[in-house]
Amino acid sequence: MSFWLQHLPILPIVTPLLAGAAMLLLADTSRYARGAVALVSILAQLAAAIALLAVAGGAVPGVWPDGVGVYLVGDWPAPFGIVLVVDRLAAVMLTLTAVLGLASLVYSLARWDRAGVHFHSLFQFLLMGLNGAFLTGDLFNLFVFFEVLLAASYGLLLHGSGVARVSAGLQYIAVNLAASFLLLISIALIYGVTGTLNLADLAQRAGNLAGADRMLFEAGAAILGVAFLVKAGAWPLNFWLVKGYGSAGAPVAAMFSIMTKVGIYALLRIGSLLLPSGAPAAFSLDWMFAAGLATLLFGGLGLLATQQLEKMVGYCVIVSAGTLLTALGMPGVTLTGPALFYLISSVLTTGAFFLLAELIERTRSFGANVLAVTLDAFDLDDPASVNRSDDVVGVAIPAAMAFLGLAFICCALLVTGLPPLSGFVAKFSLLSAAVSAANESALPMDAWILVAAVLVSGLAGLIGLGRTGIRVFWASDDRSTPRLRVIEAGPVAVLLLLCVGLAAGAGPVSAYLDDAARSLDQPKSYIEAVMSAQTVRGLKGGS
Repeated sequence: MSFWLQHLPILPIVTPLLAGAAMLLLADTSRYARGAVALVSILAQLAAAIALLAVAGGAVPGVWPDGVGVYLVGDWPAPFGIVLVVDRLAAVMLTLTAVLGLASLVYSLARWDRAGVHFHSLFQFLLMGLNGAFLTGDLFNLFVFFEVLLAASYGLLLHGSGVARVSAGLQYIAVNLAASFLLLISIALIYGVTGTLNLADLAQRAGNLAGADRMLFEAGAAILGVAFLVKAGAWPLNFWLVKGYGSAGAPVAAMFSIMTKVGIYALLRIGSLLLPSGAPAAFSLDWMFAAGLATLLFGGLGLLATQQLEKMVGYCVIVSAGTLLTALGMPGVTLTGPALFYLISSVLTTGAFFLLAELIERTRSFGANVLAVTLDAFDLDDPASVNRSDDVVGVAIPAAMAFLGLAFICCALLVTGLPPLSGFVAKFSLLSAAVSAANESALPMDAWILVAAVLVSGLAGLIGLGRTGIRVFWASDDRSTPRLRVIEAGPVAVLLLLCVGLAAGAGPVSAYLDDAARSLDQPKSYIEAVMSAQTVRGLKGGS
């Protein structure tokens, strides 16, 4: 194995760490240098993530035959040392993070990186925490990377100051500190009972617990589940999300759209390892299904109740979290692959929507309705009007407003699951899998409830977003054409085009995600790969 391929799993963590630390040494006036370092860093992360995606999928013969790669940090074997683990699911999440991070970073270069100090360093540390959370193979380092990304998110949320932003930021910080405290308590309980925090080793030991030890372990797992639900944005623990995300700067809010998925990823990863050991109470499927339904209902009602676009996007994030929790709460592996496809589509959509919402907000100023195309709207039917012309039959829509309108329509189609974009493919595959599960499962009612909940939430989104679109683009007379820069409109367009590409390439993408789902359903290969990983010294000694 080549040197670069051997150390590839550590690059998504080391690269943003070094870039963020290096930019702290640059003066505040070195804006272009900081931007260049940040772009090089995120491009390197994207390249590493794509390489890991290919290697985990078997594109390189002879490397990771089971699709699981293990990196022993410090060259200490599991379960004693820090372990990074790459499989198909982790590689997908790394790639999604890098894509969203690149779009958000480019958008921020227009003006947001100048709204406060150390934006780029905080942004890189946020990426480091996200990448580390997807790669880590033990609970304590999951907690560490959670704290890294949360600490960076605190600074990014407050970036730009303002009363509303500070108020929402304090609430966001308080809730996440409480969740982190619960996470630390649960880790202490689990370690005290099992003597390990390595996920693969924990999966082997959890099934052998009995009596008081079993009860303590399940208590720790229950607290762990609550902490992850807070971070996943599940009801009733998501009261902070809409206000916090809506108050953040546009590129920060776009990155926050994947932060709720870290909690869902943790639930899926740990649950897949622990369920075969006897299904600890906190990671059984019934409570996840119920929490997902409640979250889905809350998000749908929020879409109907609010009229502020930023808050509507926050409720879209809640709807996506509820859909994922409900789907992953179904037994078996049938819905896992479609749920992962929906996860990718929803992250790209809400990321683009947060960026788009800030651009649409700039149209709020007094002036003519730029989307009015009738003659009387511009006094073209008045004989005394200077604008009068016998051969004028309408007014061209400005390019900026045309772009905003089309982008809004695309986001609405993606959120509601209407054709022909990836949102439709994701929901259609999810509903098809649910119907199949209803015919094969011992609990068909749950599958039909899932179908009904997803359809009703989509209808609520259609009503809410349709009403908002009419109010913003057609019914308002106090809008003006904003000035859009390429580095602002470009990231929105790229994210939406990726959703188009996701729909066009749904076949191979779904096949890859189905393989990832099957590997989660059979965690033996993950456990064996981690526990049998050999150190470099061991390899040299045996050669």
